[in-house]
Amino acid sequence: MSTLRISCATVNQTPLDWTGNLNHILSAIEEAKKEGAEILCFPELAITAYGSEDLYLSYWYPQKALKQLEKILPYCEDITVAVGLPVRIHEKVYNCMAIIENSELKGFVAKQFMAIDGVHYEFRWFTPWEAHQLIKFDFFGKEVPLGDMIFEKKGIKYGFEICEDAWRGKIRPGYRLKDRKVDIIFNPSASHFAMGKTLQREELICESSKIFNVTYFYINLLGNESGRMIFDGEIMVARNGEILLKNQLLSFRDFQVKTFDYDSDSESHLPIITSLNKNEEFVQAAALGLFDYLRKSKSKGFVLSLSGGADSSTIAIIVAEMVKRGIKELGVDNFLRKINLDFSPKSSHPEKEIVGQILTTAYQASENSSKSTFDSAKALSESIGAEFLNWEISQEVKSYTQKIEKAIGRKLNWEKDDLALQNIQARARSPIIWLLANLKNALLLSTSNRSEGDVGYATMDGDTSGSISPIAAVDKYFIINWLRWAESHLNYTGLKMVNNLKPTAELRPLENQQTDESDLMPYALIVEIEKLAIRDRRSPVDIYLILKDELAIDNDLLKSYVKKFFRLWSRNQWKRERLAPSFHLDEFNVDPKTWYRFPILSGSYEEELKELDTY
Repeated sequence: MSTLRISCATVNQTPLDWTGNLNHILSAIEEAKKEGAEILCFPELAITAYGSEDLYLSYWYPQKALKQLEKILPYCEDITVAVGLPVRIHEKVYNCMAIIENSELKGFVAKQFMAIDGVHYEFRWFTPWEAHQLIKFDFFGKEVPLGDMIFEKKGIKYGFEICEDAWRGKIRPGYRLKDRKVDIIFNPSASHFAMGKTLQREELICESSKIFNVTYFYINLLGNESGRMIFDGEIMVARNGEILLKNQLLSFRDFQVKTFDYDSDSESHLPIITSLNKNEEFVQAAALGLFDYLRKSKSKGFVLSLSGGADSSTIAIIVAEMVKRGIKELGVDNFLRKINLDFSPKSSHPEKEIVGQILTTAYQASENSSKSTFDSAKALSESIGAEFLNWEISQEVKSYTQKIEKAIGRKLNWEKDDLALQNIQARARSPIIWLLANLKNALLLSTSNRSEGDVGYATMDGDTSGSISPIAAVDKYFIINWLRWAESHLNYTGLKMVNNLKPTAELRPLENQQTDESDLMPYALIVEIEKLAIRDRRSPVDIYLILKDELAIDNDLLKSYVKKFFRLWSRNQWKRERLAPSFHLDEFNVDPKTWYRFPILSGSYEEELKELDTY
């Protein structure tokens, strides 16, 4: 019987934070040693952080990563450690796992397939390694092997599939590892978070353990490394098609270590039953994203223009949950230290006190704002403990409109100047909320959502203003339903008034009874169109033909909605190019920097939309 005690470590890293990244790795090695681990595997690119972008293309950055690896060696006595880093060979950079045993570098395994879909652009930086190829690499005067190879410990053979390697079907490295009769496959990954994605991974890892007849270890990075992608820090072990170990996802800790006793003769274990709740995943990921963004940007808190509506209220709740969840996992003192807040709570339940220190909300009323949205914003802000401010922007709007009226020689009116009069109200709010954020050295939170990004239903330099846009990758229909869930399941009674309001921009006179869906179309329909248009890349005619059989909508009305979506989508790409950085939270998003590129200038689907009229 052959046994090995194996640890997997997820780490929350940051590009260019060499000392912090190294300390996380060394702390994880120390903890694994205390647990008696004989092998410890980290995620890919753990030394540098995955999100290093074009730093990988420099000569000095991969070289410094090698020097960091050299610093790790002395801490690896009596243990085998696999850790990821970039390795440059002449003009090419390779994504590698370094394998250290008893403080000696045994070699590098190089990634064979690059992720190039969705949020990933790995071919920009890395060159795929060829199967079976093995070379000698000069590691500070010592030649070590680099390439496609396997290792052995205590008679147990193991190899690697590095992240994307495992998603390549019949050509993946796992088949060659099976031919080499490995017992264990490690999958060190930097796999971005998306709601529901853990189920896809479970299926892949369970199936892999059966196909290759191995114990399969999956180790993912953790946290919001560099601004947009969030990693969930997932660790899983599977054998015979069953999950044997799974950790808590989306931890607020700097690292997690999970240890597993591998037994080559063991046939079965009790399976791990995993439950998935998309609402819970969303709030945990967004809360972790804000936590990391706050502390890594070294800001002093958040400022939020709280309208009383769904989007800004969602973000307020996420901040409150960030505090609640951070305290629960880290403890009050450690949480406050992490966010650099010098504050001593007086209460034994200090969540509201801390929210009051880091979140400032402001209701900015125009002449078209209602009492119901003011009451909604005030009630929610007070219920979570945030500082609540309010003021009117009527004087600023009047000043702008009078100046332009004088310049053009006529009065503005709602019949002729509807869009301009709406936008000036949204834009008038921006300078003063930025002023407040600057005064507090805080991050301004932008409130636009993905549905608004689709159709440009947001004012550039108005409600799109912000340092970070936490929900820009989430559709409005999901947000509306999530708020109801949060009221009942997270016990935010302050959401009651929010959930009783219809989404509205409140930019036209109140007697117009403006609502978002009357301006656009039902949010549930936008979701269906965008999935087909953006995620599945279907044409307007395809979308119409699919939806007319699925939805109980008049055919002419459905055509008009499809046309409206594509026309608005095309003319508003410039807005999406300028949106504040957003978290990738769903299976797809519309951020051209992370998921979907589209020309700023185009023919706006004119021929394709005319074709609709023939059906």
